[in-house]
Amino acid sequence: MNYIRLLFLSLVLVLGANMAVAQDTRVAFGNSKADTSAPVEVTAASLDVNQSDGSAEFTGDVLVVQGDMRLTANRVFVVYDRGQSRIARLEATGDVVLVSGQDAAEAERADYSIDDGTIVMTGNVLLSQGASALSSDRMTIELATGTARMAGRVKTILNSDGDN
Repeated sequence: MNYIRLLFLSLVLVLGANMAVAQDTRVAFGNSKADTSAPVEVTAASLDVNQSDGSAEFTGDVLVVQGDMRLTANRVFVVYDRGQSRIARLEATGDVVLVSGQDAAEAERADYSIDDGTIVMTGNVLLSQGASALSSDRMTIELATGTARMAGRVKTILNSDGDN
């Protein structure tokens, strides 16, 4: 009887530790480090420019390309730096998909800070890496290192079968 209790307590401790780790998970993202200094090309159905605040709104099948990275969304809001000479950040909303190499991530929103070289994806994040998939509430991608951190109810299915 003590053996069963010990086994049960060990199982609870192991599962509890795994659940704590699953709240914040680091993974690789993309083929390699991204070049945040590469030009940003945007294609969309329409464009509205606001000269007074230095912003632009692209809507309708928006495609953003920077090097090997591709981002699609229903809407992308572009904020320029104070001198309005270069892009400071991009805010993508609606059916956001980010693809880099073999990796693809989906979310409701993505905020790309060009200066920091980070993309923060929020809202039902789903990361697909080959046959593997992870989901979470939030994913922060550090383009300079080619890594991502997933946080908030991280979930994955681990297959022990080598054929999958």
